[in-house]
Amino acid sequence: MTSRTPEGERIAKVIARAGRASRREAERLIAEGRVAVNGRRIDGPALNVTSADRIEVDGQALAAAETPRLWLYHKPAGLVTTERDEKGRRTVFESLPPELPRVMSVGRLDLTSEGLLLLTNDGGIKRRLELPRTGWLRKYRVRINGTPEDAAFEPLRRGIVVEGQRYQPMEVRIDRQQGANAWATVGLREGKNREIRRAMDVLGFPVSRLIRVSFGPFRLGDLKAGEVEEVKPRVLRDQLGLPTEGHAEKSAAKRSVRRRR
Repeated sequence: MTSRTPEGERIAKVIARAGRASRREAERLIAEGRVAVNGRRIDGPALNVTSADRIEVDGQALAAAETPRLWLYHKPAGLVTTERDEKGRRTVFESLPPELPRVMSVGRLDLTSEGLLLLTNDGGIKRRLELPRTGWLRKYRVRINGTPEDAAFEPLRRGIVVEGQRYQPMEVRIDRQQGANAWATVGLREGKNREIRRAMDVLGFPVSRLIRVSFGPFRLGDLKAGEVEEVKPRVLRDQLGLPTEGHAEKSAAKRSVRRRR
């Protein structure tokens, strides 16, 4: 006898789609006893729910699923990409324009890194873009100390091991020499913590500035530091194959919003 697949979707996925939290954060909320379904608290994520179920998080009814949306954000240096920081440092989310809905970042940029950070209201988009198999090329403008020859970067192009961690092959191109520093463009398809900085350190070329300029088909362009620009629904359809019905094209027309001071 074949067992039937439960109807509906996993509770953490539903919470993520509603924009309340990422799927991983939703599982944490469930483990902490902060989620109730039809009036009963649940203690594990192995539960499928349907539109007929009443879901509450921290005593508040879960909002209806939002239309998936994506924003480009030019992260300035000096901000951490977390909701809260135990050291009291200013975060990306404290610096976003007030009119944005609750958003999550797709991956991170470290404290001193700048440039393109993708933001979304949809946990499914976040998870999909962060999966290694997505394989989208991410490009960075990198300022390094030293006067390297092109051949110096061959270890990065082949793939390099740093402190026991293997980094996949990178694309590296020297753009110009500027006094004691050189500017290079680096492309990679994975995003391990401080990957470029650590790899360049091993080669003897410490990084003094790192700016992400693209993430797959999404580009920083002329977006100024601290500004946000929404990706049009038709671009999401073309690039991610996402349904965006009900979200008027005009409401998502690209626009720049200055960061709050």
